[in-house]
Amino acid sequence: MSSFRSGFCCFVGRPNAGKSTLTNALVGSKIVITSDKPQTTRHAVRGIVNLPDAQLIVVDTPGLHRPRTLLGQRLNDVVHDTLADVDVIGFCLPANEKIGPGDRYIAAELAKLNKTVIAVITKTDVAKKDEIGAQLLAVSQLGDFAEIVPVSAVAGEQVELLASLFAARLPEGPALYPDDVLTDSEDESRMAELIREAALDGVFDELPHSIAVTIEEMRPRAGNPNITEIFATIHLERDSQKGIMIGHKGARLKQIGITSRKGIEELIGSKVHLDLHIAVMAEWQRDPKKLDRLGF
Repeated sequence: MSSFRSGFCCFVGRPNAGKSTLTNALVGSKIVITSDKPQTTRHAVRGIVNLPDAQLIVVDTPGLHRPRTLLGQRLNDVVHDTLADVDVIGFCLPANEKIGPGDRYIAAELAKLNKTVIAVITKTDVAKKDEIGAQLLAVSQLGDFAEIVPVSAVAGEQVELLASLFAARLPEGPALYPDDVLTDSEDESRMAELIREAALDGVFDELPHSIAVTIEEMRPRAGNPNITEIFATIHLERDSQKGIMIGHKGARLKQIGITSRKGIEELIGSKVHLDLHIAVMAEWQRDPKKLDRLGF
C-alpha cells in the first residue's frame, strides 16, 4: 500500500516571475492576488493542494530582491524564514526573460541551503519554442536542480505534473489540513488584498509600493443582516498620491470599489457594501512602528 505524504513547498524567484499565478493554478482557486507590479505579494500565504496520496501546502512568498526600504528588508526576511521551514523549493524563472543578476543572486542563496530545489520555467505560454529550449539550457547551468520543469499557469500546462513532482519529495505523514480547506489566510487579510489588487491596476512609478490596505470594521447591516458592511482604508505615503488614487471626480476610487467588491462577495458568499477611505501615512515603508501597525 502506498504511503501518504504531506509537507510544505514554496516558490521563490525575483519579483514578477509568476509565483502567485502558479500558486493559484496549483490550488485551483484564487488565494493570492496577482499583478504585473513588482512586490505584489507581501505576506507568506499558504494554499493547500489535495492529491490522492499527498497534501501539498504551497507557501506563496514575496519576490527576493535587494531591498531599498525597511519594508523591502522585512519582505526578504519573510522569504528567508519560509525557505528554512519548507521541504521543497520551486525556483521560478520566466521562459521569456533572459537570466539576470537577480536570478543568479537567488540561485546562490538557494545553493547555501540544504534543500531540494526544482527549477520551474514559468510563462511558457508567452514564449516561443526555441526560447523555452534556450532557457532550459541556461537554467541547467545555473545550479544543481532536482528537476527542471517548464509550465504555464495561465494555460494550465504541466501544473499537475509539477504538483506530483513536489509531492513525491515530501516526507511521509498524515494530512495537515482538512481536505475542504484551500488556504489558512484569514478572510479579512484576503479582503484587504483584493482591494489592494484593484488599487494596483493601472498605477505606475513608485505608487504600487506606497499602497497598503487595512480592514477597519466588518458588520452585518442593521435591519438587513444579508448585507455585510465593510469599512476599509487605503494607506498612501504622500498627499500627492491621493489625487491619483481618487481619480477624476472620484472615478478611480469608485472603480476600485466595484472591482474589489465583486471578489469579496465571492469570498464571503454575501452581498457587500464597501466603504473605502484614503489616508496618508507618511513614509510608512521606512518606519518600523508604522510597518507594525500595517501588519508587516
